[in-house]
Amino acid sequence: MTDAVNPGDDGRDERLRKVAEEFERQRAQGRQKPTLWERLEGPGRGPRPALTHQQIAAAAVEIADAEGLGAVSMRHLAERLGVATMSLYRYVTGKDEIYELMLDAVMAEIALPEGGWREVADAYARQFRAVSLRHPWTIQAFTRVPMALSPNSVALTEQALTSVDGLDIDVDTMMAVFGAVSAFARGAVFSEVAQREVLRRKGWESEDDVRLAYLPWVRWMLESGRYPVLSRYIVEGSNEDDADWQFEFGLTCVLDGISARLGI
Repeated sequence: MTDAVNPGDDGRDERLRKVAEEFERQRAQGRQKPTLWERLEGPGRGPRPALTHQQIAAAAVEIADAEGLGAVSMRHLAERLGVATMSLYRYVTGKDEIYELMLDAVMAEIALPEGGWREVADAYARQFRAVSLRHPWTIQAFTRVPMALSPNSVALTEQALTSVDGLDIDVDTMMAVFGAVSAFARGAVFSEVAQREVLRRKGWESEDDVRLAYLPWVRWMLESGRYPVLSRYIVEGSNEDDADWQFEFGLTCVLDGISARLGI
């Protein structure tokens, strides 16, 4: 069996048991409220609601796509939906649950293939990048809902883990495989989104505008002679503006590294 990335923790079961007991105690006392997804799957009570959570998510995504995540307020969302602001609180407890709905909606745009772990991991990284570039606010939203334990996100995780199940590696390593791929994809797309935001905020139309703006700094750096290798890259490099090439290279390195490390 392949060596585990992390050794087992003998005290884990006991800690989980105590956490579960504390959770149940707090719920019995009314201090733990049902999650958004528990409420959605629970039996409906009262009159039929005027809106669906899918409609709320779609409207919020439209606002964020056009104006950024900061524009998604309860008031603005209510105006878009044609309802009173307070009526939204029948569906969500606040903006964080709106963000959960939004992230779940865009994660539904990712459709993983049925295949081996590498095919699934490759598809996830590429599609996550595509989704994030279509909806650049997702990078910020993940900082508000870091776990993103929504149905579509959990379904993607389940499918990813299924693709590596049965390869004679422990569950911690199975999760670490896709954690590494996800970390790469998020980091790569964060850089792309940040660069696009700089261009938008500065009013620059292309990378040529960026080079022109930073030309005095680049000239100083080159003439200083202090950074010979970086200077060589600036002069000779041909892929510095090719985000597709950089993503392809990085993803291949990650997948090759996982394969070599685990023998899968």
